[in-house]
Amino acid sequence: MSIDYFDNAGRSDALAGGARMVPISTPSGTFRVWVKRVGNNPSTKVLLLHGGPGCTHEYFEAFDSYLPGAGVEYYYYDQLGSFYSDQPDDPDLLDVDRFVDEVEQVRVALGLTSDNFFLLGHSWGGILAIEYALRHQHHLKGLVISNMMSSIPAYNAYATSELMPTMDQDALAQIKDLEARGDIDSPRYELLLNEHHNVHHVLRLPVDEWPDPVVRSFAHTNKKIYVPMQGPSELGASGLLAQWDRTEDLARIDVPTLVIGARHDTMDPSFLAAMAARLPQGSYLYCPEGSHMAMYDDQRAYFDGLLAFLSGSVD
Repeated sequence: MSIDYFDNAGRSDALAGGARMVPISTPSGTFRVWVKRVGNNPSTKVLLLHGGPGCTHEYFEAFDSYLPGAGVEYYYYDQLGSFYSDQPDDPDLLDVDRFVDEVEQVRVALGLTSDNFFLLGHSWGGILAIEYALRHQHHLKGLVISNMMSSIPAYNAYATSELMPTMDQDALAQIKDLEARGDIDSPRYELLLNEHHNVHHVLRLPVDEWPDPVVRSFAHTNKKIYVPMQGPSELGASGLLAQWDRTEDLARIDVPTLVIGARHDTMDPSFLAAMAARLPQGSYLYCPEGSHMAMYDDQRAYFDGLLAFLSGSVD
């Protein structure tokens, strides 16, 4: 098939600031993904899987205020199709198994092993982290599933039964109408979503006070990936991931695993706690003031718990 290919500025594999472009083999050819290392620790190396799908690593910049001081080595990484990586316009690449294979190729390129390799996935990155662990847990030292339920149907049910009833019902009707008409890029849709959903469940700050890394990351989201996989609605998932459910498979993940949830999250915190209980070596971190971006709106709880897990002090 024909592929429209957009090379991000024709960069070489070695970039400034410690970043590099890692070649990735896919069924549609070889492309490159952007990766950057921060820190140096032979026993604790964390690969960060961003959300979306199609978002960017940028919102993880909150980690810069906490992980370096704890001596943690970590890697920023834009998945294929995301802003800093190559962006092949090929729907056949929007496949969970292919993304898992991509993560494994990144692991190999970075030389990460079971002696040091922690995988942290947030939101969609949590789906990817679970899928990776189910195939390659023998390479992991530990796993972090941040703000992501193991079942999209359960996530949709939570949004319908718990989140939507608390919204202004007129605003909700307008949001649903705009989504049904495919008008999700309109300023009106963004305004309604920000006022009645995002500031309550995505990041609990006034939108004009959202941190710059979050603003940049969301602005750089590749909707050619996001909409087909997630669906057009921000109040649930209806795309290629709509039937994804790995809840019954969690018991197969036998590496130390931290599940992170938050009181105001789009994800059901009680479901996340139950996920941790299903995991043979699972533990649960609850952020009482946090939302989906708890690494920003409940930073102390989020990073205290994360660093404790990485240092091996979690029961």
